Amino acid sequence: MTDPTTDIDPIESLEWQEAVEDVILRDGADRAHYLLDKAVQQARAAGANLPFSATTPYQNTIPADDQEAFPGDTEMEWRIRTINRWNAMATVVRRNKESSEYGGHIASFASSAVMYDIGLNHFWRSKSAIHGGDLVFFQGHVIPGIYARSFMEGRLSQEQMDNFRSEVSGEGLSSYPHPWLMPDYWQFPTVSMGLGPLMAIYQARFMKYMHNRGLIDMADRKVWVFLGDGEMDEPESRGAIDLAAREKLDNLIFVVNCNLQRLDGPVRGNSKIVQELEGDFRGAGWNVIKLLWGKGWDELLENDTSGRLRQLMEETVDGDYQTFKSKDGAYIRKHFFGKYPETAALVEEWSDDQIWALRRGGHDPDKVYTAFKRASDNRGTPTCLLIKTVKGYGMGTAGEGQNITHQQKKLAEDQLRAFRDRFDIPVSDADLPNAPLVTLNNAQKAYLGDRRKALGGEFPKREWRDAPKLEIPPLSKFETQLKGTGDREISTTMAFVRVLTTLLRDKNMGKNVVPIVPDESRTFGMEGLFRSAGIYNPEGQKYTPEDADQMMFYKEQTDGQVLQEGINEAGAMADWIAAATSYSNHGVPMVPFFIYYSMFGFQRIGDLAWAAGDSRARGFMLGGTAGRTTLNGEGLQHEDGHSHILASTIPNCISYDPTFSFEVAVLIHHGLQRMFVDQEDVYFYLTLMNENYTHPDMPAGVEDDIIKGLYRLSETKKPGKKHVNLMGSGTILVQALKAAEMLEADFGVTSDIWSATSLNELARDGQDTARWNRLNPLADPRESFVTQQLGRAKGPVICATDYMKNFAEQIRAYVPNRFTVLGTDGFGRSDSRVNLRRFFEVDANHIAAAAMVDLYREGAIAAKDLQAALNKYDIDGAKPNPRLV
Repeated sequence: MTDPTTDIDPIESLEWQEAVEDVILRDGADRAHYLLDKAVQQARAAGANLPFSATTPYQNTIPADDQEAFPGDTEMEWRIRTINRWNAMATVVRRNKESSEYGGHIASFASSAVMYDIGLNHFWRSKSAIHGGDLVFFQGHVIPGIYARSFMEGRLSQEQMDNFRSEVSGEGLSSYPHPWLMPDYWQFPTVSMGLGPLMAIYQARFMKYMHNRGLIDMADRKVWVFLGDGEMDEPESRGAIDLAAREKLDNLIFVVNCNLQRLDGPVRGNSKIVQELEGDFRGAGWNVIKLLWGKGWDELLENDTSGRLRQLMEETVDGDYQTFKSKDGAYIRKHFFGKYPETAALVEEWSDDQIWALRRGGHDPDKVYTAFKRASDNRGTPTCLLIKTVKGYGMGTAGEGQNITHQQKKLAEDQLRAFRDRFDIPVSDADLPNAPLVTLNNAQKAYLGDRRKALGGEFPKREWRDAPKLEIPPLSKFETQLKGTGDREISTTMAFVRVLTTLLRDKNMGKNVVPIVPDESRTFGMEGLFRSAGIYNPEGQKYTPEDADQMMFYKEQTDGQVLQEGINEAGAMADWIAAATSYSNHGVPMVPFFIYYSMFGFQRIGDLAWAAGDSRARGFMLGGTAGRTTLNGEGLQHEDGHSHILASTIPNCISYDPTFSFEVAVLIHHGLQRMFVDQEDVYFYLTLMNENYTHPDMPAGVEDDIIKGLYRLSETKKPGKKHVNLMGSGTILVQALKAAEMLEADFGVTSDIWSATSLNELARDGQDTARWNRLNPLADPRESFVTQQLGRAKGPVICATDYMKNFAEQIRAYVPNRFTVLGTDGFGRSDSRVNLRRFFEVDANHIAAAAMVDLYREGAIAAKDLQAALNKYDIDGAKPNPRLV
């Protein structure tokens, strides 16, 4: 077999090469690409095993002679940009002169200043009467530079800049993009690295979803996301890039700042991160544009007739490229150009200063503009820009290209002087030690004003104050859910689906509802939505589904309403965030309902749930098949006994564990009122169960108490000495009802039944009440809602849930009665519900026995009665602790 690397006919090879060159000269590179692609396809079709390479040479994708004309005043923009560089650095340095507690970052913006400058001057449009506005995910560590720009524009004051990272007073600036802290400024939270690119992909996808459903006209709006090459190591950063290509999200642009450094050292010291990322994105189907070399390299590459310089660029690894920019021109001459005689000859007449002045592509505004323009004009695919820079560019000995640069917060006076002199900053020697912020002159400020006026106004800016309210249906619309089921048994999951169906059919807000499911629709009984609402697919349905003859067949359509994400909780959550922030990003409030296995919610995508809170998201998350003992048979990694505890850590997440259909209806209606009429920046989490049981009618007048978190479901009219209060939530409240029947039948003990729809909200209310009493000790003390409710209750309180004991322990301080908590601490396991509840000690037997123990301790029953109860309910005092086994 012939060695494929051996040239057996050099003359024929030369003819092919010349033919390709001729096509490029005559018809352009695109034509040559087309012909070569066709030739490769034909060869493979004929059986040739051609190797695949998703990478291109280590060169700029856009040739020098194909560069766009720069539309701005180059000199004016350079002058403004250098002042922006200084002010960004000074913002961090000034704060850390006061105290090193404040921190901040200089090097990331220093490396990417040109990119942000070009974007803000020429590309990113604000929302206006004629344009919906672009969405930009700013890289978290560059934020001092964005604030510095706004300061120069007059949007931020000197006082605010001086309070960078000092927010308690209310006059400061947040450390990173945080819409919760700066709701009129930041669009998206991004500094939890990896979440920005994931959320951006789904924002771009949701924009097309809204457009295809006729809810917005997306026109030429774009979603830009700025990333560091080190951030691309996060699995989330690349985890959904295939979706972007598959759905042809040409409204999406990734800009990866390839400064070759992580926080501690090189990203890929022994290889090339640019080539790795190009392979991943091109292989996934993205349009990839590499910008590696500034215009100073064009002359050298043109004179590289031997090809040695191109070879040298290919074989030099990132670790060496970083080292070169941490040294000087003489070092680069010796260790880079000096590797081959041919490359040494290219610069033999150059000074060391000229060699040092060779810039990477990301510091060349003309080339950055061209790359941005090509990305904006691209159609049919998402674009990834891989732009090479130097981390800490301009910082000199303070950290330019050095491993320490990310942690650099302070500059000595000589380093400040070098920075000032390098960029010709108008700061005197006398003022230099104070690193003062520099303001623009009138011409410079007017130039920035004109650029932003042409792009629609201020940026970044978050639009939300004029978001329209929704006209929600009255609670009576859910009349069927408010009534009992009689002898018919249903689950709260089914109750939710019926509420959701009612909302989808509502003439006022039905079109605003967004059902989101990560490939479990049939598990949750939602397959009826396939036909009635349709599954969103931008290409429609090109096939005939195998169940086409059935009523609830699998129906995909371009204007489908259901987002069905496959086995992908993180993607579905990013979808949900996009929908839940639509009121701000698109001026159209959408009502997302994301239902999933509860164990795969807050535990799996907890960081995204936190980002949703920061994003001021509005919508519903539904944890299906919830509880440690309700999802029988699935085992340790499926059974959820702690999602409510995780939900409680997010301040604006309102969580409930309803038991009955009417509770589900009341709570969803209440959520609609708070989020889409009152326009509160909260979101709701409800746990739903797949266990069937009968549901009673809603007692009169309990709506407000359901919302507050605790109401009395049933009350003993004349309780005697042997009386208890049984409290629970979710399906375990049904066990409490059984326990009440057992206690009365076996021992004459009466019970009041309390439904604790939200122990988290009860705890928050209790903590708020305690705080008020502590801060106002001379005023009449307030009572928490728990205290008010149980203050009229006689006897001990036994609270049992399908969650860890800490869930109910939160309210202990506010319960005026003897209080016993039962819960499901420990790992889940597979078994029947009966056996699981027995194992975790939350079944009716354990609830009834706990009640008898408390009655004994209060002197209401004798020891013999307690022993009879322990025997009756088969309580084993030597049983191993389920938390430990």
